[in-house]
Amino acid sequence: MSAVVDVGSNSIRLVVFRGERRAPLVLFNEKVMAGLGRGVAADGRIAEDGFDAARAALRRFSLLCNDIGVERIHAVATAAVRDAANRDRFLAMARNECGMPLKLIAGEEEARLAAYGVIAGIPDADGIVGDLGGGSLELVRVREGRLFEQISLPIGALKLDVARRKSTTELSKLIRKSLGKVDWASKGKRLPFYTVGGSWRALAQLHMHLTDYPLPVVHQYAMDAAAIDRLARALPNLAPKRLRAVPQMSSSRIPYLPGAALLLRATVKKFGSSGVISSSYGLREGLLYGALPKAIRSEDPLVSAAIEEGRLQGRFPQHGDALMRWMDGLFERDTAEERRLRLVACHLADTAWRAHPDFRAERGLEIALYGNWVAITARQRALLGAALFATYGGRRDSEALGVVAALADAASISRAFSWGLALRVGQRLSAGTMVALKDSRLFIDGSDLVLTLKADHAPLFADTVERRLALLATMLGLKPTFRTS
Repeated sequence: MSAVVDVGSNSIRLVVFRGERRAPLVLFNEKVMAGLGRGVAADGRIAEDGFDAARAALRRFSLLCNDIGVERIHAVATAAVRDAANRDRFLAMARNECGMPLKLIAGEEEARLAAYGVIAGIPDADGIVGDLGGGSLELVRVREGRLFEQISLPIGALKLDVARRKSTTELSKLIRKSLGKVDWASKGKRLPFYTVGGSWRALAQLHMHLTDYPLPVVHQYAMDAAAIDRLARALPNLAPKRLRAVPQMSSSRIPYLPGAALLLRATVKKFGSSGVISSSYGLREGLLYGALPKAIRSEDPLVSAAIEEGRLQGRFPQHGDALMRWMDGLFERDTAEERRLRLVACHLADTAWRAHPDFRAERGLEIALYGNWVAITARQRALLGAALFATYGGRRDSEALGVVAALADAASISRAFSWGLALRVGQRLSAGTMVALKDSRLFIDGSDLVLTLKADHAPLFADTVERRLALLATMLGLKPTFRTS
């Protein structure tokens, strides 16, 4: 096990992870709002109450790591400590009183780790990463898993709030001056802007709430530039009571939202971004990603996580790959995206079996829509959900698919539903064995949906298999046919 202790401008957080995995498994996550950056923004020093809060948090986190059995701790401090005049005293306190030696990372290193975090969660990210902390803003150009131009600006949520309280003019001046230091803004033209950090994540949650978005998952939530502009204009008129009613959004973020929104609008305009994509991964995940062996970093995090989940929750861990090969002949026209999602569905196809039989379809849908997956869009979650819902016998016209219908088009949903029906045939045919799938084929021959079995396995084609094959054939507009080979 490994852990990350992240001492930021607003909060101090401990996250404990299990194993050396492409998609990290979180065992424990706790945040303490220490507000170290407030004192630094006010007079350049960490205040005494900040020392007290940090001391209590770091002592607790040190003991927890020991009790949990953490083998490696990545303990870092960012902008607030980096910029504090009394930072040496703070670092000595952490080391000597709490047993927590902190690595003070420079702005460029903070930018690099935030960018790695986005790449860890969105491997095909191609645009600009922006990590807004309490004391600084890191900007990095990313493409094909690599980092290019980068800069750390001394402008964060706390400094934005201090300037806003003085006047709107003061805030606009601070934003304009800071972004004026970016001399490579053209590198982001017509590309997405990937947001990292609690304040910008809260903006995404607010927008989801205001637009009645049906899926409460921030990671890879997308907004266009016009939506950012509307949000920045609307925020000053939203009552605090209404903001506090936003699900999942920390009330401690509310004071910083207006400044964060104005900065995001100005940054998107500066880069000429096509829109904004939120990332729930950032510096902490970037630390882990950077420490992974190259072979693990090259894995697809969604597929890797699905395989692991199938191994933990399913009855037949190796069945996923066998099912995928078995049905390949039926879905030869799948795009690369569809094939990837179908592979994930194959590995997750047995993860809902522990639920009550009457609710397995809903459980499969829940796993897809609300599972802690990355490298997957909302539309892709919906298609994966449709596939797993069908796998467990859910009906195509079920009201439970309302969220799915809101996120994906009907033709794509039908395609995904057919994956699930095929999985349903394969699971019933084989009962989880490899031999039955190896000795069988599923393919289209003219207007026939053909299932073949070797003669000595022909008795496996029982009534239950026949019914499921017929349902799949009807879905595809084909005639079900059984043959021996």
